Amino acid sequence: MPQPAPLSSGRPWPPTLAILVVVVATALILLAMGRVPICSCGVVKLWTGDVVSSDNSQHLSDWYTPSHIIHGFIFYWLFHVATPGLSVGWRAVGATVIEAAWEILENSPIIIDRYREATIAVGYTGDSVINSVADIGWMLVGFWLALRLPVAVTVVLALAMEIIAAIVIRDNLTLNVLMLVWPLDAVRDWQQGLAP
Repeated sequence: MPQPAPLSSGRPWPPTLAILVVVVATALILLAMGRVPICSCGVVKLWTGDVVSSDNSQHLSDWYTPSHIIHGFIFYWLFHVATPGLSVGWRAVGATVIEAAWEILENSPIIIDRYREATIAVGYTGDSVINSVADIGWMLVGFWLALRLPVAVTVVLALAMEIIAAIVIRDNLTLNVLMLVWPLDAVRDWQQGLAP
């Protein structure tokens, strides 16, 4: 069985440094956009499980963390297919840029308003900076897992995370994308507990 490509072609610092620069730049942009550095509650939690509280999207992990891990799976395979000659380290940089761009867009007024209008996140006010930075980190965890695990295991993990999130919080990456792009009343009613 072939070994995965090294994280970089003999020079580990350039991709790692590039990832660090992207993450720091993202945090600075989010701060400039007026995002709070940490939860306004004044503490940083490793996990928060209440999706209908002001703690959601404010700490290091929550029920939307699996979505970011799945982003890493998806980005790994997209870059694997689209850029076969690129080192894995530089593919990770590309994945980081995409995830960082999403974190910035997700915290823009247009997407915050769209979440409020089209999804169950009626009171959503955006992420804290530490949550956005952690989300980028979780995406990189997913990227690393996709690099190391067999494809079948990665697919099973993604499906398991989607199913568990759907059962527990009636939301997941698939439903989130669906409701942002093409909101369905039946899905919204089910998410709000109004339908069986």
